[in-house]
Amino acid sequence: MDKLNIVGGNTLNGVIPISGAKNAALPLMCLALLTDETLVLEGWPDLADTQSMRDLLQNLGVKSQHSNDALHMRIDGAIGIEASYDIVRKMRASILVLGPLLARMGKAKVSLPGGCAIGTRPVDLHIMVMEKLGAIITLEDGYVLAEAKHGLIGNHIYFPMVSVGATENALMVAVLAQGQTVLEGAAQEPEITDLAECLIAMGAKISGHGTNTIIIDGVDQLTGAKHKVVPDRIEAGTFAIAAALTGGHVTLQYDRPEHLAALTDKLIEAGIDVSIGDNSMTISGQGRPQPVDITTAPYPDFPTDLQAQFMALMVFADGTSNIDETIFENRFMHVPELMRMGADISVAGGSAIIHGVERLIGAPVMATDLRASVSLVLAGLVAQGTTTVQRIYHLDRGYYRLEEKLNACGADITRIKG
Repeated sequence: MDKLNIVGGNTLNGVIPISGAKNAALPLMCLALLTDETLVLEGWPDLADTQSMRDLLQNLGVKSQHSNDALHMRIDGAIGIEASYDIVRKMRASILVLGPLLARMGKAKVSLPGGCAIGTRPVDLHIMVMEKLGAIITLEDGYVLAEAKHGLIGNHIYFPMVSVGATENALMVAVLAQGQTVLEGAAQEPEITDLAECLIAMGAKISGHGTNTIIIDGVDQLTGAKHKVVPDRIEAGTFAIAAALTGGHVTLQYDRPEHLAALTDKLIEAGIDVSIGDNSMTISGQGRPQPVDITTAPYPDFPTDLQAQFMALMVFADGTSNIDETIFENRFMHVPELMRMGADISVAGGSAIIHGVERLIGAPVMATDLRASVSLVLAGLVAQGTTTVQRIYHLDRGYYRLEEKLNACGADITRIKG
């Protein structure tokens, strides 16, 4: 397995371009199953996860070509209905083909998914959506079997808890259902809005996206479209924290700063200078940050996908901070690794108390999931000596050319091939 060697102590200065969002691209790719015409995704991020989705869709009959940061996708021949374990086990987002296959083919067989070990993340809500629209669901030998013999009928669907993935699947299956579907308690993340906007460009009738109530009026068919993937707010937030942590001055080429308001508010509270431009945001570190408390929650509140990175910043705070994780029960697995580097952190249930320290010491550390991985990279940027981050295949799932972008701003990171 590849690993990263990080020599700490360098200040980051420069400009970093922000890639298209992985969490937006994955459901967008599934839309190719809903039309016989070509779907073009501009700004498509070439990552391990998006390649896994590309492989899965190819097995289902979607031919794709990647050139000039655009992915061209089109159904080529018959559409398969089975998403096998061999591919789905690599990535939890594979469950997102369930809705499009059911909507287009009337049946689907999708393996229960794998992915990061950060919590149970059950598919119960996905199944509930399909059943509400008239599908018969059975679980058999590790697969979800869905069938709608008499078609799908719109319905009022209430989500008892916010689920981004289930909201995405609901959007994709309801657009071809008969009649109107109302999603109440829907997720409001920018990636949901991006998906809805692409569907509308394909001929869907959707309103209310970006709020917790989305209305979908079913149509008979969808067309192709050209759509630009929304920039990755989590990547932008990660690099913003890296700049703050190293006391650097970094401009992010990022035109959706409103998507990061929960983070930038906390950075400002910590004493970090944040300047918002027309198509960019600039982060300037100001010495040791002030301690800040955060609680993760669904958008527009503080994202769980930035919790580990923010903890790396608070490790250096001049005082004590508290982090409450309310989304995933196993999302403090980076804590023991940070403590190996000298961090002072105590965890009780879903809460972590961080007593800021003046320095970290480089050490060999082990990545456990995507966001935990990058938090260790951030800590390594400021640790004394060399930090070796192992099992970085997690990083490659969600960050496009991470070390290249950081090295261009003055970091000293070397990838060691395994």
